Parts: sequence; structure tokens; C-alpha cells
Amino acid sequence: MDEPISQRSMITKVKIINQSAFGLPAYQTEESAGMDLRANIQESVSLQPLERQLIPTGLFIELPPGFEAQIRPRSGLAFKHGLTVLNSPGTVDSDYRGEIKVLLVNLSHEPFLINPGERIAQMVVARHERVEWESTTELADSERGTGGYGSTGKH
Repeated sequence: MDEPISQRSMITKVKIINQSAFGLPAYQTEESAGMDLRANIQESVSLQPLERQLIPTGLFIELPPGFEAQIRPRSGLAFKHGLTVLNSPGTVDSDYRGEIKVLLVNLSHEPFLINPGERIAQMVVARHERVEWESTTELADSERGTGGYGSTGKH
């Protein structure tokens, strides 16, 4: 029998400094993977079509080693307004102590107004592995082999 979600997932404490006028990032539902990030701006910013801009959040974090924060687009803004995170997902490394900023781009044909406190992106905190390269002259066979882009079909 499956364990309840609360027993399967672990909670990791992360230190945060919030210099914004808004609350801490929070999960919107019990099963959310990401927490919304808000624009820490004093006045609205108009993002023109194909324009990109770095938007501050007022947040500073101290992730434990072995973790990263991924900055991703909010699906509703991407779908409805063509607003996305340009370097998606952006990575915040565990040794970074500067302000988290979001690189937004407007891919629509209309200007988009970013208001103070607007939810502009989501942040997913995740564990990651480090690797050590082992040079070789051949790799093990696999079912996929060397099939690249589009090789697994349209479905």
C-alpha cells in the first residue's frame, strides 16, 4: 500500500532573506512542486513584444549543498500572454547568495504590464547529483541507441 504523501516527501529547511514588500514564496496547493515568485518593483513595468528584462524578487536564499533552485515560467502567463523565463529553467546554485532575479521575455505581439507583487515565475527546489567523468572509447548499447531529435516518434 502507498504511503501518504506527507511520509514520502522530506522537508528541507532553507534560509531566506525577504527584502520585498511581499510574503515568502509558498506552494499554492498540497501537491505543487513550485512556489510562485513575485515582482519586487516599485512601479509597473511594460514589457514590449520580444523585449527581455531582469525582474528582481527581493529574495536571497542559502540552499544546502546538493540542492538547486530552478526558476521556471508560470504556465498561465506563458499560455495567455506569451510571457516566459528566457533561460528556462534558470538555475540558482547552492553557493549563490545574491538576489534572485527573473529574466522574463515577452514572446507575444502585445505589450505586457508587470505590476508590483505580480506572480512572474515559479521556483522549484530540487536535489541534484554531481558526476565524475570516466573517459572511455565506447558506450553500452541501449534500445534507443543514437536516435536523437524526434527518434521516439510523435506521440
